Amino acid sequence: MIERVRAVLVTPNNELLLIRRQRSDQPVYWVLPGGHVEPTDRTREAALQREVHEELAGTPRIHSLIQVIDGTDDRQYIYLARIAEWSFADRNGPEFTEPGRGAYNIDTIPPTAEDLAEINLKPDQLATFLINHLHGDIDLFTLPDLRDSRRPD
Repeated sequence: MIERVRAVLVTPNNELLLIRRQRSDQPVYWVLPGGHVEPTDRTREAALQREVHEELAGTPRIHSLIQVIDGTDDRQYIYLARIAEWSFADRNGPEFTEPGRGAYNIDTIPPTAEDLAEINLKPDQLATFLINHLHGDIDLFTLPDLRDSRRPD
């Protein structure tokens, strides 16, 4: 099973940092920064650090694991983190040089249910999870840390 890591990144302005994907074969959609856990990554959190560095030239301060999404052939670990600095111009991930991958652009949006409902955030389970929690005015930083459960890091 493929493991992926993603980060809900909260900026110093209390906005969410997202990647807007534009591909010729589908409508525009947004994703959280992150990607595959590689065999060389010590832990999933190390993989997340590497992915955010590649995609944003930034370093996340990981707060918690807030969601695990099981797919048919993958499992995604969604972390909550803060990020103080990033430089999209200095990104260096392999996806930026592969032909046919489409455009990767950075967006910041307020962390509200209304703002998230207006974009096509993928995967759908993540969008629903965030919208439901933000609709109730829940501070994401008060959600339980799933790393404290029986799932190993």
